[in-house]
Amino acid sequence: RGPSRRHPALLRHCTLVLRVPAARLHINGATFIDCAIEARRELKNFRWYKGHLKRCQFLGRFTGNDFGSWPTMMTEGSIVDCDFTQAHVDQTRYVGCEGSTLRFPPWPCFTIFEPARRWRELSALPWPGDIGSIVMEGCAEDPPSTVALTYSAAELAKRHGTTPEAIRVVLEKLDGVYY
Repeated sequence: RGPSRRHPALLRHCTLVLRVPAARLHINGATFIDCAIEARRELKNFRWYKGHLKRCQFLGRFTGNDFGSWPTMMTEGSIVDCDFTQAHVDQTRYVGCEGSTLRFPPWPCFTIFEPARRWRELSALPWPGDIGSIVMEGCAEDPPSTVALTYSAAELAKRHGTTPEAIRVVLEKLDGVYY
């Protein structure tokens, strides 16, 4: 018997090895405390807002994921004190959480803080390729409670006809970014 709807799963000190696509992964209300979450294959477009993550470490590739508490969901998730420093993260949002408790991945990934509030400022910068007009203006559509947004400079450069080095030149002039 699995956990009931009344009593969702509580996992402590576990290693969760993910080998399935996002459509097959269900965490409905589960709480993960002090766990390692390892994506053995790239986890694309997964919404973690139905789970609670505390002091977890992420490993592997995470693309297009959303963490935290999504404003329009009936069930709210959470993320606090989690570590992404050993993960490769791209196009991933952290919503409705305390970003200062999270450890983001280092370069070649970079994290922009408060992107929804700053979208005009971000899109006005001289980004290489078509990043400013496409990517940064897209931040206006993110929920206002978006705390941070992480990209892989290498993947972003491939998609938008530039280089990671050219992206870094812009990042070096910008406040509110971790790389």
